[in-house]
Amino acid sequence: MKVNIRKDERGLLFKDGDYVKCLKPGKYNFNPFSKYTVHKCDVNDMLDTQGRNLSLFLDDEKLLEELDIIDVQDHETAVHFEDGKFSDVLNTGKYAFWNVMKKHEFILHDLRDPEIKDTFDPIRYGVQGLNETFICIDVPDQTKGILYYDNVLKKVLGPGRYYFFNSPVNVSVRIIDLRQQQLDMTGQEIMTEDKVTLRINFVCHYKIIDPLKTIEIKNFEDQIYIIMQLILREYVGCLKLDELLVKKQEIGAFVLDKLKEKSHGFGVEFVFAGVKDIILPGDIKDIMNTVLVAEKKAQANVITRREEVASTRSLLNTARLMEENKTLYRLKELEFLEKICERIGNVSLTGGGSLLEQLNLLLADKSNQTDAK
Repeated sequence: MKVNIRKDERGLLFKDGDYVKCLKPGKYNFNPFSKYTVHKCDVNDMLDTQGRNLSLFLDDEKLLEELDIIDVQDHETAVHFEDGKFSDVLNTGKYAFWNVMKKHEFILHDLRDPEIKDTFDPIRYGVQGLNETFICIDVPDQTKGILYYDNVLKKVLGPGRYYFFNSPVNVSVRIIDLRQQQLDMTGQEIMTEDKVTLRINFVCHYKIIDPLKTIEIKNFEDQIYIIMQLILREYVGCLKLDELLVKKQEIGAFVLDKLKEKSHGFGVEFVFAGVKDIILPGDIKDIMNTVLVAEKKAQANVITRREEVASTRSLLNTARLMEENKTLYRLKELEFLEKICERIGNVSLTGGGSLLEQLNLLLADKSNQTDAK
């Protein structure tokens, strides 16, 4: 029996079905009456044991020199590389690869911690499409990810892309937004010290700085809302309505200081708090409007009286100047005449006396004629 083993082949020699040795490239002659058989193996592929247990071949030291053996346990997986390039992922079992034509490398990974470390980047090796093997999870910028294995907290993930082996361990990530957030309190009814019930619209801004403390609190935003509500009641309930309206700008500062005292327990930083609106009951609003109208009327009367006094004082000063200065008196006459001429076409003056006196007589006669009619 002649057997020819090529350079890219190896031969497994069996006698009576039992493995004898490995045949390297070359020509071999066997007695045709002997019970020898030869199984040719392609060294570019994994060792084909013809259905036999791999352990039967591991006693051959010369064979072992040309093989790379990898034993993957139940809780492990192995990433297989050929000549530095990704080849496949090996599950539980024992594998043998020929190292004659190719260089084989393996990265063993414990599936009890399925996260893929820096030793293997799926994108680098072009295997991001193997959805049945890998799980990809993205943590956006300005957020943190809380990593869970089988619903048990594992660690906090920063922004980035993370890969995990698809293993029996259930992997999940909860995203926590670290950007500034707003909490609105709308139409909150609160009674003042003088028993006036009003509604307040309030707003609060905060940032999450410790995600682990945040997830320890059930209904996180609801609890912040309740605390903000109680602080508002504490402040507004100690003030009368008029005092509250005067100190409206101070409410936000008071609430913010109180919230900051409790920020450590929530893992947040309170940035701003303030009143958007104070809504009064209808009857109180009418009373306030009446008071406001009365105040404005009183202010208008004061301004009118002030202007009348100023006008009278101005007339008195003008009269004194005209009495002391004849030229100014004459100019005033001409100004007076100019105003009359704007409304009258012709004016005839006779007799003695000054121009101003004659104009006064003329106006007096005109008034008497009007009254007679």
